Amino acid sequence: MTGENTGATGGNAGDNAGDNAGAGVTRVVVVDDQTVVREGLVLLLELLPGLEVAGSAADGEQALELVARVAPDVVLMDLRMPRMDGVEATAKMRELHPDVQVVVLTTYADDESIFAALRAGARGYLTKDAGADEIARAVEAVRGGHAQLDPAVQRRLVEAVAAGEPRRTRDTGLPDGLTRREAEVLTLIARGRSNGEIARDLFISEATVKTHINNLFAKAGLRDRAQAVTYAFRNGLVADDD
Repeated sequence: MTGENTGATGGNAGDNAGDNAGAGVTRVVVVDDQTVVREGLVLLLELLPGLEVAGSAADGEQALELVARVAPDVVLMDLRMPRMDGVEATAKMRELHPDVQVVVLTTYADDESIFAALRAGARGYLTKDAGADEIARAVEAVRGGHAQLDPAVQRRLVEAVAAGEPRRTRDTGLPDGLTRREAEVLTLIARGRSNGEIARDLFISEATVKTHINNLFAKAGLRDRAQAVTYAFRNGLVADDD
């Protein structure tokens, strides 16, 4: 798919954005420099209920132009691309279009790639052997404000953080002014609990859970649950063997 075709696809999708938003459709942009992969993802996503492909791009620069034009909900982002790679594109996209969420979909699952993508603001990270259901779940999760990591990626993330020297908050007090309850919520996030599960574990409402999450994210300077997992391990809120 050429850049010219990308623009045409994006323009047509943008014309129908209002109708699709009303129907609850999640609009997705696909970014990958390999034509076969990019077009294959477009065909796959078009078969999934509740998703619509708003356009596709072959590199980060095209992606930024396309997102500005069609305002998708989620971008599926490759990492290694010419002109502008996925990490740089993600960082600029999150700065310019904070309502657009990014799911990295890449061949690479090394620590450097994972941390770079998450620091740039990606809320999801999948490898290209992910199935259609996994991609659909990740898209819907990040649109709903949640993080979604491939299980193998999450293990690498936890192992990399746990291999460091976490600060044990039971000796020094809770970091960044967190309350005891906020620390409990953060610990459960790091253990993979959903908001509903946290509410049941702590015998509080989901609304209260969301309030605690908003407060602790603001205090600790966190953007999403993936960053929260890293923060919890670094600060000793979760034991290495949890």
